[in-house]
Amino acid sequence: MSKEHYYLLLADDDEDDCLFFKEALDEIAVSADLLTVHDGVQLMDYLQSNISDLPEVLFLDLNMPLKNGIECLDEIKDNEKLKNLPIIIFSTSLDSEIVNKLYQKGASYYIRKPGDFSKLKNVIEKALTIASENNFRQPERANFILQP
Repeated sequence: MSKEHYYLLLADDDEDDCLFFKEALDEIAVSADLLTVHDGVQLMDYLQSNISDLPEVLFLDLNMPLKNGIECLDEIKDNEKLKNLPIIIFSTSLDSEIVNKLYQKGASYYIRKPGDFSKLKNVIEKALTIASENNFRQPERANFILQP
């Protein structure tokens, strides 16, 4: 059963990707508030300052300045107060070695950023629906990568 409303955080340094994500979110059948941060340092500062009001899901880009997504994932999973935050990796890369590493480090799901807007809408809605039905627990490795 899916939730009725989500509080989401997107960490991505690409302004166009953030805009497309927000526009896609506005057009799907899921209600959500979205906050964006644009680098890993800003992300970690935000999470540390808002421990009592964490987002329900973090969509995390890997290639960000100052601190990349893998470094952020490590810090989040090593922090007792943050380690249960569901993290959906949202990246252009689909290197199987990196995907395996992210799975082992505890990311919830992996999405390769689609270039097509309708596919972006589909994969965001699918991610929120499937993750919610699974109580945001990490799936079997075979179901880790979400396709539009």
